Amino acid sequence: MEKYCEAGKSGPKIKSDCLIGISLRESGGIQLDINSKVESMYGDQNRALLMQLAEFFGITNATIKFEDAGALPYVIMARFEAAVRKLGVDEGKRFIPDHLFEFYPAERDRFRRSRLYLPGDQPKLSLNASIHNPDGLILDLEDSVAPQVKAETRILVRNALRSVDFKKSERQVRINQGELGLLDLEEVIPYGVHLILVPKVETAEELVAVDRKVDEIIKDNPDLEIGDIFFMPIIESARGTLNADAIAAASKRTVALAIGLEDYTADLGVARTKEGKESLFARQMLINAARANGIQAIDTVYSDVADMEGLRESVLEAKQLGFDGKGCIHPRQIRVIHEAFSPTDVEVDRAKKIVMAAEDAKKRDLGVVSLGSKMIDPPVIKRAERVIEIAIKENILDNNWSEDHEG
Repeated sequence: MEKYCEAGKSGPKIKSDCLIGISLRESGGIQLDINSKVESMYGDQNRALLMQLAEFFGITNATIKFEDAGALPYVIMARFEAAVRKLGVDEGKRFIPDHLFEFYPAERDRFRRSRLYLPGDQPKLSLNASIHNPDGLILDLEDSVAPQVKAETRILVRNALRSVDFKKSERQVRINQGELGLLDLEEVIPYGVHLILVPKVETAEELVAVDRKVDEIIKDNPDLEIGDIFFMPIIESARGTLNADAIAAASKRTVALAIGLEDYTADLGVARTKEGKESLFARQMLINAARANGIQAIDTVYSDVADMEGLRESVLEAKQLGFDGKGCIHPRQIRVIHEAFSPTDVEVDRAKKIVMAAEDAKKRDLGVVSLGSKMIDPPVIKRAERVIEIAIKENILDNNWSEDHEG
């Protein structure tokens, strides 16, 4: 009896994806059953790739069904590998695509004003998402992915990390909870991720387990150049809120704490409101935990993608509370988030005065920095330098100012 397994998606509304089904046989060699929307342009290339994949995985006798809606090679590779794994004949092999774009290292203190969520199982959404210039692009393996396709989606996300042009956006992946999340790490850690979002964290021990797993993966892959890997735990419950400080301190890889209010308010048994009184305690707890541990605080998403004014007000409130960034679920939200987090002219002017006062004190070997009659503490100077950095990035302040005022 023939054994058949498939992976991927097909249908009239599917774009940039494919479905690959493999029927193993006793004899007869490889037969390709192809239905492609781009046959005239990429038919020969796709046939060659399918045969290459079959050879790589040691498949010599099979019918390979290929329903193609314009999938790029990395998607075809991922769907084929997923089907082979379902058949149980992969022998632990991974078909890893070459890096197609320049890979840039992770940065601990980079801007994280915006992070755009992209369902990991929909390649059409990730292909050009970087043109919107979010600070981070999240390939999601958790809530946006159905349980029955999580295993094959992590292969697709792994290949996307190798093949999609993220431009200068941070390469982020949101893994699943618990053991499923540890399996996610095995696919993404060695292949170009910068930051792991760890969802629904309630205790420091949960993050320690993720940290330990990353160490194991790095140790088990000595031939791969794995750069710095950073964490962003997401607090989404009452218990997680009360343990926020311990969670923030649990790993040296943690660079930010984020809050997810949909799950948090559900945990409290209350409705999430636009005013947000029901979540103010949790948001302030998270901000204080982040600041106490020297990391960033990232606010929740604003779910009404049509309400730009409401989003702007929400970001300004988050900025006033002390947040450094906010999640977004639609590209149109990115520009508003960046604008609202940008420093005002008053903030920039004050920051310039503080930085110049600090430079003057350093030149005169003064142990104390003062501005007028007020003493300026180091954290205030650091915050002023951050304002200057943002102002330059947003073209509010000319880059020459920074070059002329380097302490």
